[in-house]
Amino acid sequence: MQEDIMQAYMEIEQAMQRYSILLEEYVGALQKSEAQPDQVKFQRMKAGATAMRDSSQIYLSYAKFVAYGMPDSEDLLEDEDLQS
Repeated sequence: MQEDIMQAYMEIEQAMQRYSILLEEYVGALQKSEAQPDQVKFQRMKAGATAMRDSSQIYLSYAKFVAYGMPDSEDLLEDEDLQS
């Protein structure tokens, strides 16, 4: 069962990383656009992309902790950094 949980964790991590990358690419495209309405959208999307990246890191940190069976200490987690 724990292997299934770890596999699900890895899938979530990969999906969140892909989502963050796509958001960053979209924000980059908006930044290159010179149309005035796009600048407003750019500012909102830039803030949103940053918030999504930060909150996903918080979520993944706790999800990793749970996937490892909620050990008594985070030092007991494997050294492998799954959020590279």
